[in-house]
Amino acid sequence: MRKRLVLITAHFPQLSETFIVNKFLGLLDRGLDIYLVCSHFDKATWHKFPDLANHPGVKQRVRRCFPTQPKWLVPLLFLPALLRCLLWAPRHTLIYLKEGWTQFKWDIIRRFYLDAALIQLKPGILHFEFGSLAFGRTYLKELLHSQLTVSFRGYDLNFVGLDQPGYYDQVWKNADACHFLGRDLWQRAVRRGCPTEMQHRLIPPAIDLSLFQPEAERGLNSLGSPENPLRILSVGRLEWKKGYEFALQAIRMLVDQGTSVSYQVIGDGGHRDALYFTRHQLGLTESVEFLGSLPQHEVIQHLGEANAFLHPSLSEGFCNAVIEAQAMGVPVVCTDAGGLPENVANGVTGFVVPRRDPAAMAEKLALLAGDSALRLRMGKAGRVRVETHFQLDQQMEAFEAFYINLNNERMLEKNK
Repeated sequence: MRKRLVLITAHFPQLSETFIVNKFLGLLDRGLDIYLVCSHFDKATWHKFPDLANHPGVKQRVRRCFPTQPKWLVPLLFLPALLRCLLWAPRHTLIYLKEGWTQFKWDIIRRFYLDAALIQLKPGILHFEFGSLAFGRTYLKELLHSQLTVSFRGYDLNFVGLDQPGYYDQVWKNADACHFLGRDLWQRAVRRGCPTEMQHRLIPPAIDLSLFQPEAERGLNSLGSPENPLRILSVGRLEWKKGYEFALQAIRMLVDQGTSVSYQVIGDGGHRDALYFTRHQLGLTESVEFLGSLPQHEVIQHLGEANAFLHPSLSEGFCNAVIEAQAMGVPVVCTDAGGLPENVANGVTGFVVPRRDPAAMAEKLALLAGDSALRLRMGKAGRVRVETHFQLDQQMEAFEAFYINLNNERMLEKNK
């Protein structure tokens, strides 16, 4: 594919968004002319991704938008932004300003500053990594004479703009194609106004299996005694939508039934204090440990030590963490939120239970604690499922085909 592809995201890189790092590097390694533009660049987090830090030349392909804070800095940087655009993309800059003036009048000055990093790159395809980022910016397709594609990953369809009918109408109208993680999100998009004839592709999350190497045989003994507690792990941001209050209630039920548990939660977020209080209120200080955000290699280490993976989410797009658990041969107990039933084979690689049902979670976890053969069987099935459906090479092939087909569609239109 000869067209330049520019991915757009807010923060890069983020420990909770390894999927964007994998996509960026995977398509770059496949020979695509790809760049990434972000509003906030985290130097400290960059070094927590060895594949990023050690990849030759990749840092030059990550561009940060010109800063908007503090506000007094904006007028000082406007002229450098304009000169840089005129130097690297004179034609694109003049077209943007000329056509933008017709559409936005004086507001094009503000928009130009926000879009300068994109204009310089002369993109052939602009791809917003979240639908919420595309809202209000689809005009870029016209002003940059590029194609426009959008990923929808869960939060953007499940929560954003629900109080505003037609919130994504401009996205549906202007996008050349959309990417969804699975069937549930595609159906949700249709319910929110996406035309059924919209060109789209269902591409689920994926992982690099070489990083996930489970032990050949896990313990074959029953768990849940003080000497050998059931080790349960959760991975995800500490936010209300992840449903951790219900997970803590399930742990309380297990303890009350006489099952010894060691429950660890990896992640951080705005709901942390509330969860700390819930842990204290339920008397689970000895059984529950919050580990904060951890780099991927430490997450994998904890997965290797876990007997069960618990994902109590109230709303979910698909969930990489559940795929990673299955790749490490860990049986999963998750809710029926969003795309999770597409992710976990119920009764085969784990159990899918109703949302907000701690009793159901506790029941399935107790079953896993007492049945070592079931844990082993589900763990092996989980590994096979990931090998079959969620490998990174498969995902990169699908994304490459997504963009190449988009390019071919444009060529066909031109030749008509």
